[in-house]
Amino acid sequence: MDDLFKAFPAENFTLVVIILGLPALGAFINGVFGKRLGKHAVRLMALAAIGGSFLASLIAFSMLVHANRVPEGHEHASIHQFKFTAWHWLDLSTANGMGTTSIDVAFVIDHLSAVMMLIITGVGFLIHLYATSYMWDDHRADGGFHRFFAYLNLFCFAMLVLVMGSSLPILFVGWEGVGLCSYLLIGFWYSDEANAAAGKKAFIANRIGDFGLLVAMSLLLVYTGALDWEGIGAGSGSLMQRVQVWPIGQPTSGPLAWLVAHVPFLFRPQNVTAATVIGLCLFLGCAGKSAQIPLYVWLPDAMAGPTPVSALIHAATMVTAGVYLVCRLSGVFLLSPVTMATIASIGALTAFFAATIGLAQNDIKKVLAYSTVSQLGFMFLGVGVGAFPPASSTSSPTPSSRHASS
Repeated sequence: MDDLFKAFPAENFTLVVIILGLPALGAFINGVFGKRLGKHAVRLMALAAIGGSFLASLIAFSMLVHANRVPEGHEHASIHQFKFTAWHWLDLSTANGMGTTSIDVAFVIDHLSAVMMLIITGVGFLIHLYATSYMWDDHRADGGFHRFFAYLNLFCFAMLVLVMGSSLPILFVGWEGVGLCSYLLIGFWYSDEANAAAGKKAFIANRIGDFGLLVAMSLLLVYTGALDWEGIGAGSGSLMQRVQVWPIGQPTSGPLAWLVAHVPFLFRPQNVTAATVIGLCLFLGCAGKSAQIPLYVWLPDAMAGPTPVSALIHAATMVTAGVYLVCRLSGVFLLSPVTMATIASIGALTAFFAATIGLAQNDIKKVLAYSTVSQLGFMFLGVGVGAFPPASSTSSPTPSSRHASS
């Protein structure tokens, strides 16, 4: 273990390059050269890429556990995270031109991201292995065997970027990456109009949630002056400022002026904390990605894709991204009891509502889809009441029935 710490120091944890690089390499090789390499080589490349990433993730997880068990005063002090900075990306101006904040392409491995890495690569490898036989004789997408595994590897790469990113902009890159791969994989059998429509439905529903996430990022930059996890935590005290949310602007002219004069109580100023506004915007993004009311409608239709897609994206990894983000920014959400109550209420309602819909379904994949939505609702209920560790460790049911693929 000491040799590993010498090879991969905590402040320059280059093992991240292997964890992220192998799925990206697999996606590139299969996507560009896969048609000429043949099915056997494509299968080997896809499995080697995700399997190698899993082994590297397992090593990183073991090192993190070991580092946190070493008492003070020994050769290695307790380490709570590993960090790797690839390069400087850009500088963003903060509120009122008061300086800038730097955004680096950097990645962090801590307790939360390490667990997610093992799920993404470990469960992902098993699903890749199953998919190599499932898709071997598939003729519904002509010549699509190499494309399918390029998309799967690319999805795993994007999901790893999402959970390992050290800031919201890096997380957002992975966030959009899994959205793109979801669209490509749901509509993989694009000759079927229903499958193509399901892919577009998922894409549009997630864009609605992404709008909330972008607004939250802008507001965090204004109030905290940072977008990385440490900077947001350090500036979180400013999120208790009061913000007027109604009326918007100054309705002193035109038809609104008449309403102000004759119905003044409708325009009584309403103020909330900045943490509430940001928390609700963040939750809109989380609800879109994790299929909560009212943006749950895309997930059941998304089961139209191949069954390995349903298992990997819509039960095991992508749909938990919203819960992950709430856990990652728990310090922001805890500043707003209103937001926490909203998350818990929406989660409880989704859990019950989706379960009742699932009871009336005849298609096994629809049953699994609604049960997944219901389980995600329980996870949001957990984070909404502040039980972040149990909620983030909960896993969704995984569909794996081959006969239900169509």
